[in-house]
Amino acid sequence: MSAERSNVFRALHRSGCFVIPNPWDRGSARVLEQLGFKALATTSSGFAWSTGHADYQVPLEEVLTHLRGMAQSVSIPISADFEGGYAPEADGVAVNVAAAVKTGIAGLSIEDSTHDKEKPIYEMSRAVDRIRAARAVIDASGTGVLLTGRYEGFLVGRTDVAEAIRRLTAYGEAGAECLYAPGMRDKGDIATLVKAVAPKPVNVVVSTDFATLAELTDIGVRRISVGGALARTAWAGFLAAAAEIAEKGTFTALNRAASGGELNKRFAR
Repeated sequence: MSAERSNVFRALHRSGCFVIPNPWDRGSARVLEQLGFKALATTSSGFAWSTGHADYQVPLEEVLTHLRGMAQSVSIPISADFEGGYAPEADGVAVNVAAAVKTGIAGLSIEDSTHDKEKPIYEMSRAVDRIRAARAVIDASGTGVLLTGRYEGFLVGRTDVAEAIRRLTAYGEAGAECLYAPGMRDKGDIATLVKAVAPKPVNVVVSTDFATLAELTDIGVRRISVGGALARTAWAGFLAAAAEIAEKGTFTALNRAASGGELNKRFAR
C-alpha cells in the first residue's frame, strides 16, 4: 500500500501544479480528502499545538504514532513534515527516517535548521550528508517515499536567493526529489529558484494570500502547501470564541460554529 501511494504521489510532481494542504489530525485529514485534494502533508506545528506542545517539542515516538494514524485515516498519499530528521547527525537521521518510512507515508521532508540562534542553519557539508543519509535509507526500504529537501534560511533572515539556489541544488544532487525554501514569498525570487533547480519540482508554502494557485502555476511551481496555516485558522476561531466567553460572558461566536449534524455526516463510517 505504501509503495502504491508513493507512486501516486510521485506522479503528481511530474507536471502541472497541485495543492497539498496540511491537516493536523485524522479528522482534518479526512475532511481535506473529502474536498477532493489528491495528497496531504502533515504539519509539525499543527500537530504539536493539538498535543499541547510548542513546535519542535514533540517526541519522536509521538510523531511516528501520529504519522501512522494519519496514513491510515485516508486513502490518498500523505507526506510527512519530518522536521530535521529528529537528529543532528546523518547517522541519527538515517535511523529515524528508517522508522518513518514504515508508517505508511508517501513522502518525507528533511530541513537544515539547527534551532541554534547563533548558527541557525547546518553547515553545507553536514546538511548535504543528512539528505544523503535519508536518501540511502529510503532507497533501501523499497517504499518509494519521495524525499523533499528544505532550506530554512528565509525563516531566519537569510534571504539570499543565490544561497537558496546553491543549497537546494546541492540537496537535489544528494537525492532530494522535491525542493523547498519556506518563507520565500517574492514571486520573482520563486520564479528564479524554479528555473535554477529545474527539472526538480519546487514546493512553495502559502500561509498568507501573497499568491494564487494560478500565479504559482504560471511560474512553474509544482506543489503548494500551507504549513500550519489551516491549524492556525482553526485556533483563531477557537481562541476568539473562548475569549468572548471568558471576558464578556457572551456566546455570539458560537453562532458561527459548524453544526454537529454536518460534522457527523462527514465522519460517519
